Amino acid sequence: MSQPPTPPQQPYGGGQPADGNPYAQQQPGPYGQQPGAPTGNPFAQQGQQPAAFGGAPYAPPPPARNNIGLGVLAALGAAVVAAVLYGVLAGTIEREVGYAAIGVGFLVGFVASKVGGSNPAVLGASAVFSLAAVFIGQFIGMSMILSDLLHVGFFEVFFDHFGDLLDVWKEEADFMTYLFLILAPVAAFGGARKADG
Repeated sequence: MSQPPTPPQQPYGGGQPADGNPYAQQQPGPYGQQPGAPTGNPFAQQGQQPAAFGGAPYAPPPPARNNIGLGVLAALGAAVVAAVLYGVLAGTIEREVGYAAIGVGFLVGFVASKVGGSNPAVLGASAVFSLAAVFIGQFIGMSMILSDLLHVGFFEVFFDHFGDLLDVWKEEADFMTYLFLILAPVAAFGGARKADG
């Protein structure tokens, strides 16, 4: 006598196929529910791996920012913009503002360090450029004031009489003028530390 052949085993615990689909009503396997294959969609809901020691998932490290040339160029660009803003402010209110000088240095240092990293060359360039930005800003402010008093154009005063402007600056410079020049590089280092922190 021959016995009838045994029916094939159904996957994952048996169960009848639904409508001819053997995988339609799968039961969980011995290892629990397994995540599906990745779809390539970064926004799809995927099962996340638990973080070590119950913390947040591991974040990749920030990109390295050790591009010295780009950091120096960023410091130069920020210094030009800050010098113009500082000069316009000083020329409009007809006086220098200490907080503005600090802001110039902070801006230059922050931008340079954000772009170029905390390389000493980038920090040094940001300090020098912030000092130059406050110096040039003082000249822009004086040129605006003198152009109003003399009823001549700003560019004529700034470019055609720069030597005379330097002589006026030397005569008018006081303790506060030099203090603002010193505060800018100090603030540049503070801005660089803030960008790295």
